[in-house]
Amino acid sequence: MTFRHESKSRELRYEGPIFSVYTDEVTMSSGGTAHRDVVLNKNAVGIVALDEVGRVVLIKQYRHPVGAYLWELPAGLRDVAGEDPLVGAARELGEEADLRAARWDLLIDLHTSPGFSAETIRIYLARDLSPVPSSERHTREEEEADIEIVWVELDEALAMILRGEITNAAAVGGLLAAARARDDGWATLRPVDTPLLG
Repeated sequence: MTFRHESKSRELRYEGPIFSVYTDEVTMSSGGTAHRDVVLNKNAVGIVALDEVGRVVLIKQYRHPVGAYLWELPAGLRDVAGEDPLVGAARELGEEADLRAARWDLLIDLHTSPGFSAETIRIYLARDLSPVPSSERHTREEEEADIEIVWVELDEALAMILRGEITNAAAVGGLLAAARARDDGWATLRPVDTPLLG
């Protein structure tokens, strides 16, 4: 039998434009309570964009919390009110990789760091790719201004993970899922309208 943990109270510690931090008092299976800090944010989408010869798009972007440029998938927050996650994914693919996709499938859903955050990211597989026309391309600003975009064989991207060159959790999960789906003849892909986590 699984113990049902319940929140007895919640105190707001910080509220910002991207996330909020709360301290919850939670019932524990030992019979007492404990305080747990929880980060709530807008959740995210990510895209494994795969071309007809088996290459994926990777972007290298500066991430201030770790003070480094990281190899990642095109991805972004679900920060447009009421926007369908797939529409957001298509928007992010265009903004960060200058690509459109005619075919979309669901790869995986991830809890990115459930020890303290409720964040989820939905990772899609995008295929039948075409470039966004130059006149319609998004103007990248701030950290996105110097994004590096590369095409890498999917198996080489897996090797980059194992060499420690790709450490972004969503990229690791998405690339591994894409490789497994490919090896299974795409039978494990799910419809894009599969209900979201939580």
